[in-house]
Formats: sequence, structure tokens, C-alpha cells
Amino acid sequence: MTVDHRRQFLREFLRDPFTVAAVAPSSQALANAVVAPVPLTGDPVVVELGPGTGAFTQAIQRRLAGRGHHVAIEINERFADLLAGRFPRVDLAIADARNLREILTVRGLDHADVIVSGLPWAAFTPGRQDDLLAAVTAVLAPHGAFTTFAYAHTRWMPPARRLRHSLGERFEEVVRGRTERANMPPAFVYSCRRPYTPARRATTGLPPHLSWRRPTRTLQVTRPPNR
Repeated sequence: MTVDHRRQFLREFLRDPFTVAAVAPSSQALANAVVAPVPLTGDPVVVELGPGTGAFTQAIQRRLAGRGHHVAIEINERFADLLAGRFPRVDLAIADARNLREILTVRGLDHADVIVSGLPWAAFTPGRQDDLLAAVTAVLAPHGAFTTFAYAHTRWMPPARRLRHSLGERFEEVVRGRTERANMPPAFVYSCRRPYTPARRATTGLPPHLSWRRPTRTLQVTRPPNR
């Protein structure tokens, strides 16, 4: 991430701190942890929510190496302009991530294999959090993975606790990764699998389950099978 990108990120934070909700882009270490479920083979559909200046975008592109379909959804037009110049291979949508189903449909896509989020969950109202997570689980393939991150210093604040609870209600497995202290501020990743949907709840009767497993070294995530 260049100095200019960092300055632009800071400028956008100062313009709209409740939408950007961070003063600097994510670190390489955090980006690597967030994009770990992106498979190194096959042609997956990877959706990125809130790419900002592209810290996660770059890591996803590196793992895909020209394969698959990478859709990035960014609501900030200035960030979108920067992304379009930096990553011409990325399918960029300037839109609200709550419209995820429609965004994929117009592209002829009916699901996502991996969804990576850089959204500032702690800045969202309960209703917006719910709408976003509903949009994610509506399009995520049964074998897919959803990853997002949270800042360590906010994990006990009401919005962060609400997110943690909501993830447990919507996914059978939620794994918290180690804290990446090189990130500013320090952050950790939630890796979520086996999304619950209304139809699946009706047929399986599975209750919400939240699995807190702290890996000793790094976040271990099983890659989805090749399509």
C-alpha cells in the first residue's frame, strides 16, 4: 500500500468516519488471513464487500492469479475510482452491499464461493448489520466461506458483540483467528462456514451454534472444493 493510498484512505475517513470507520488500510498480515479461504485452484466466484483502497483486493487477486470471477462492491465512488485504476481485472460494482443478490444476478451469477468483507460492522445499526448478513447468507454456496474482521479494542463494545452473536445465528461454524498486532489497530478475523438459511433451518432443525476455537499459530481454514 503506497503512501498516496494511505493518505486517500485517511481523507475518506475524515470526510465520512461513520462509513469508512478506520484511519488506515488493513495490513498485509490481516489481508492474508482474511483471504485465506480463496482457493488456489479452480474458478471460484469471489465477492469482496467494501474493498476501500484495495488491501484485500490485492491479496485476492494474488491468490486467484487470473482465475475465477472477482466481484468487488464499493459504495464510495472515490475509492471505486482508485480501485478501477489499480485492478482492471476486478469486476467492480459501485453499490450498496445489501443489494448483493441483484448485483450477482445481473452478472449471470447465482452464488458466491467465498465472500470477503472489509465492511466497518461496528459503525452499522443493528438493522443494517442484519440486512448485510442476510444478503451474504442468501448467496453464499453451502460449501462456501465468509470472512470478516474486527478490531481487538472494540470487541466488547455493543456493536461488536452484536456482530459476534449475529454470526453465530447465521453460520454453523464461526472461528476466531489470532489477533494480528501488526495491523493498526490490532484486528482479528472471523471465518464462517455452513450458512443457515430459512429452508435449511426448516429441514434440519439445527440450532444456531457458535464455535470459538483459538488456533495456536494461525487461522486454519479448509478451502472449499474445486468446482
